[in-house]
Order: sequence, then C-alpha cells, then structure tokens
Amino acid sequence: MLGLIHDLMQLSLGNPLLLIGAAFQIWMLVDAVRREEWIWAACILFFSVFSAVFYYFMVYRMHGPSAGGLGLRGFELPGAADRRRIKELEARIHHLDKARDHSDLADLYFSQGKLAKAEASYRRALERDADDDDTLSHLGQCLLRQGRAAEAKPLLEKVLSADTRHDFGYTLMALAEAQTALGEVDAALLNWKRVLEHNSYPRARVQYAELLASRGLVDEAQAEIDEVLADQNHSLAFEKKRNAVWIRRARKLESRL
Repeated sequence: MLGLIHDLMQLSLGNPLLLIGAAFQIWMLVDAVRREEWIWAACILFFSVFSAVFYYFMVYRMHGPSAGGLGLRGFELPGAADRRRIKELEARIHHLDKARDHSDLADLYFSQGKLAKAEASYRRALERDADDDDTLSHLGQCLLRQGRAAEAKPLLEKVLSADTRHDFGYTLMALAEAQTALGEVDAALLNWKRVLEHNSYPRARVQYAELLASRGLVDEAQAEIDEVLADQNHSLAFEKKRNAVWIRRARKLESRL
C-alpha cells in the first residue's frame, strides 16, 4: 500500500514513467484479485511496482491472457476455439490414429457445416471401429443433411436396433426426418410420436404437426403447435435462440391451419 501510495504521490510531479508504473501496478493488482491470488495481491498492494512486474512474468503470462488478462477476458476471435481443437485432434490423429479422434474431428466439421469433410472423417473413424454407434448415427445425420436420406436411413436404423433412445432421441428424430424425405409418412409419424413420448423437442413437435396437417388432422396439429408456442413463452434466452427456426415454422404452420 505504501509503495503504491508513494508512486501515486509522485505523479503530482508530472513524471510519465511513474504514471505508467502506477497504472501497471493497479492493472496487476486487479488481475490478482480476480484470480484470487491473495498473496500476490498483498505484495502488489503493499510493495513497489517491482512486485507487479514479478507477478506479470510468474503468473499473468504463465496462465495467458485468456485465463484472466483484463484486455482479453471474455473475448475470442470467432472460431478460434474450434481451430485450436481441430489442430489438437489432427495432431492426435497423426500420432495415434484413433477412431474416437477421427469421429470428434468429424463432429467439429459437422457443427461448422463442412459436411463433406465431416463425412470423410466419419468414414475414417468407421474404418477403425465399424461398430461405434455414435459415429454411425452422426454419419447418418451428416448424409441426411446432404440430402442423401436413402443412404442415411440404414445407418440410423442399425443404431436404433440396439438402442431406441440413442443420443437422447436425436437419432430417432433423424430417422423420422429421413423417412419423411423418402415419403414414408406413416413410419415417420410413428417415430415422431415415439420421440415425443420421452422428450418435448420443438424440432420433433413441429415436424410431427406438419405431418399431421398434411394428413388433414388439423385439430391434432394445432394442439402440437399450441404446446410448442406455450413452452416457448417459458424458455430461457439460449433455448429461444436455439429453437428460433422451429418457432418460425410453428407460426407459419399455424397461419395455414
């Protein structure tokens, strides 16, 4: 404290170096408090700017700006985390060539919309482990998103033959979507109903309502839409954002009923 007060008093003399030193000392003090580095905080507070310099090299730089640097806290370039993870997985694949790493890399590509790359990585994963249900399911969903429902369907069915609730119902939803795309409406209706027995995903409820409406079952379709919109009013902000596409489809369907 005395060292910091001394520096601040000297500022009145107009020395710019002391001004910079005091500012740096306060910056490191705040960072130490936010990291709960109490001993360091005490040293920076009660002693001179040299304590702040030691802290900068021994703690702040060792942990990196993303761990607590005030200028970058909460900020990251778009996609930076994905790029780091991709590099990490590529390195692991180079050295270990494990199926799980190929599958994880494929999931990242899938999430980025790079479906051709995702498909290639899923297939490499299956070359190393042909029976991994997660990889089979995700490859099926990747093919479905590329408009290849006929190729996706047997993969999804294979996974569901062993676990009807695989991946919290997402695999069954994908199968229902594949069946809808292939014109197998009765089978799709049955599978949407099975999904909704255990889950209340707007993705499932809206597409189920759309198929009901296509069959002229207007009251049943309206009931499903009412439930989607009612749930939306009580959803958290991140859920509303995630489900926005399904809410738009629900309202569009409602306007046609």
